[in-house]
Amino acid sequence: MQTRITKALGLSHPIVQAPMAGGMTTPELVAAVSNAGGLGSFAAATTAPATIRAQIAAIREKTAKPFAVNLFVLAPPEVKPSEVEFANALLARYRLELGIETNAASPAKWAEDFETQFEAVLDLAPPVFSSTFGAIGARKTAALKARGVFVIGTATNVAEAKLLESQGVDAIVAQGAEAGGHRGTFVGRAEDSLIGTMALIPQVVDAIAIPVIAAGGIMDGRGVAAAIALGASAAAMGTAFLRADEAGTHPLHKAALSQVGETGTTVTRAVSGRHARGIRSRYMEEMAPHADQVPAYPVTNALTTVLRAEAAKQGKADLMAMWAGQGAPMAAAHPAAEIVESASSLAAKILGAGEERK
Repeated sequence: MQTRITKALGLSHPIVQAPMAGGMTTPELVAAVSNAGGLGSFAAATTAPATIRAQIAAIREKTAKPFAVNLFVLAPPEVKPSEVEFANALLARYRLELGIETNAASPAKWAEDFETQFEAVLDLAPPVFSSTFGAIGARKTAALKARGVFVIGTATNVAEAKLLESQGVDAIVAQGAEAGGHRGTFVGRAEDSLIGTMALIPQVVDAIAIPVIAAGGIMDGRGVAAAIALGASAAAMGTAFLRADEAGTHPLHKAALSQVGETGTTVTRAVSGRHARGIRSRYMEEMAPHADQVPAYPVTNALTTVLRAEAAKQGKADLMAMWAGQGAPMAAAHPAAEIVESASSLAAKILGAGEERK
């Protein structure tokens, strides 16, 4: 299967491994996907610039093929002490349960500085740059393209896709409601942009001229074939790689994926202050009444980081954030290359091998 994306990037398969922050997209996973002919993606959003440099170097040691680096587009947060106090009061019960400081002090920083992260990525000029949570703007897009970087933006609705296209990006990831992890919405309310992948992809394809990468609920070759039939040039698969041999997914997270059912995920703001889809947990259920009241990302995300890390150490999965999409029950424990090749082979069989598609 040859598509606009495979030809532009020199890929063998129209498959993108979606970036998943929190240590899941290891250099080994990124390189394995790229070496198999797909596009591996390193999630650098929560990573310090020095670590970004080290991780990109590690990826380049493991593959000479194209790979992507992803960042969250974030402005410095406006933090209100009253909101932090409110969130700390809600979180105190869980901190007490875990035996950690119940009235935690504010962290030294709420998130990594996007501008500094971006400068590091621009300097290293990976083959592909992708972003979510917003538009990086025409100037930054042009700077990346001047370094030979292929630029991808993330949209959850048509308005976002059009805006990103107007700023010069080379392709759009259209993120359907089924997708795991954080919602990328930046135009309109996140609740209004929970559009299913089957409905979103053809509307975005019809609205813009640049290639579209479908994301959300795509777990195997059937989903890849459906995405391409809808007009996408590639399919992004994230949850499908969470149990891969090379993934850095926590063992408790992998175990939960092996047991979750089709109704086992939900979208919540309670974990990070931004809508995100993950496996249902006691924390999500108990915090549901307050999910819309906690401070916006990255403040709540920072306030729950130590809590989630300690829960992982103590083996309390019900207090962890286990991001996953609605296709989670289909995630399989295989080497990443096998996941890529199996999905591409089945998609080609369904669509007709060798036929050039959009």
